[in-house]
Amino acid sequence: MPVHPSSRVQKAREALAGHLREIRQDAGISGRELAIRCRWSESKSSRIENAKTPPSDADIRAWCRACAVEDQAPDLIAANRQSTEAHVEWKRLQRTGLRRLQESTGDLYQRTTTFRVYVSDVIPGFLQTAGYASALLSSIADFRGTPDDVSEAVAARMRRNEVLNNGGRRFSFVLEESVLRYRLCTAETMAAQLGHLLGVMELQNVAIGIVPFSGQRAVWPMPTFTIFNGKRVHADTLDAASTLTQPSQVELYARAFERLSQQAVWGAAARSLIADAVTTLR
Repeated sequence: MPVHPSSRVQKAREALAGHLREIRQDAGISGRELAIRCRWSESKSSRIENAKTPPSDADIRAWCRACAVEDQAPDLIAANRQSTEAHVEWKRLQRTGLRRLQESTGDLYQRTTTFRVYVSDVIPGFLQTAGYASALLSSIADFRGTPDDVSEAVAARMRRNEVLNNGGRRFSFVLEESVLRYRLCTAETMAAQLGHLLGVMELQNVAIGIVPFSGQRAVWPMPTFTIFNGKRVHADTLDAASTLTQPSQVELYARAFERLSQQAVWGAAARSLIADAVTTLR
């Protein structure tokens, strides 16, 4: 049985309240002393600490300042805003079909000037041809039992991906070599997709690196994620899509992307891996 949204919000509030309580306890002060330092009533401290009243950004800053851990305020504020609504089941996102999901990120893509994308499973949406996208989205619709609007979803994805041609935006992709090898479509469609990758690599605002099978790895393959402007991360799992905005979370993914980038080959070496993948289709 799915969890009701209000229950998720309450659980997020309780988690935040528990964290604030631990901060106060680690500081070695009572709820009364905290209230005095924050210049508010003791009852307010109690309501926040027991998840009865959600704190404002100013409340969290005051709490952290009173406990001498002001450096923790940004993460706590982001967590307070983010709550568990940022963790949304794909079933709920896709219940009306796939087209609206493609369109829902359009504004975010227009606001973003720097994209960092890591994929370990499929060609990233930004780089997909219509044929590849159609095969992939058809597979997703069939697996999840969503309404069949694949044609409209593909068209929406192609419109959304026009952002790639905006020279004012920068894109950096890191793909596992396995992405080039997985057969999610016909050999002909995959050959066209790989050829498209080679063409996109000619764009001045796009960099594509590939982590090869060969060689010892310092970082393990991870689930797909995208970093937007270094401020927001979309991380995907089989059951849900998570939006992460806490600075420490974003920094963690940025560090992972940097290390994966160091494992990847770029330029001519990356093109060679793609060309080799094309030859295996024959």
